[in-house]
Order: sequence, then structure tokens, then C-alpha cells
Amino acid sequence: SEEEKTIKKEERKKERKKKKERKKERKKDAKNATKYKRKKNIKPHSLRKKDKKERKKERMVRNERK
Repeated sequence: SEEEKTIKKEERKKERKKKKERKKERKKDAKNATKYKRKKNIKPHSLRKKDKKERKKERMVRNERK
């Protein structure tokens, strides 16, 4: 029974280690995803300015229709 106990202990230890590894991987993936998302949304300043101008034009057109 002592041997069985030690075997079970070892198995539990391995399981815990695997769980930890999986958790680490998941955390890493999540971190990378957010990093990528953040990068993706950044536009160069000139483009942002252009978008702003276009939106302003659209707003003016919409206001004229009212």
C-alpha cells in the first residue's frame, strides 16, 4: 500500500505540472492575442486625420439634409 500511495502521489504531481504548463500556455496565448489586437488598431496619424476629415464631411452632408 505504501508503494501505491507513492505512485499515486507521483501521478498527482505530474498532473499538477501538466495543468500548470497548460495554464502558462493559455496565458501566453491570451497575452499575444491582446498584443496583436492592440497593434492592429493603431493607424498612422495621417490616416486618422483623413478619416476625421471624411467623417466631418459626412456629418455636414447629413446636417444639410435635415
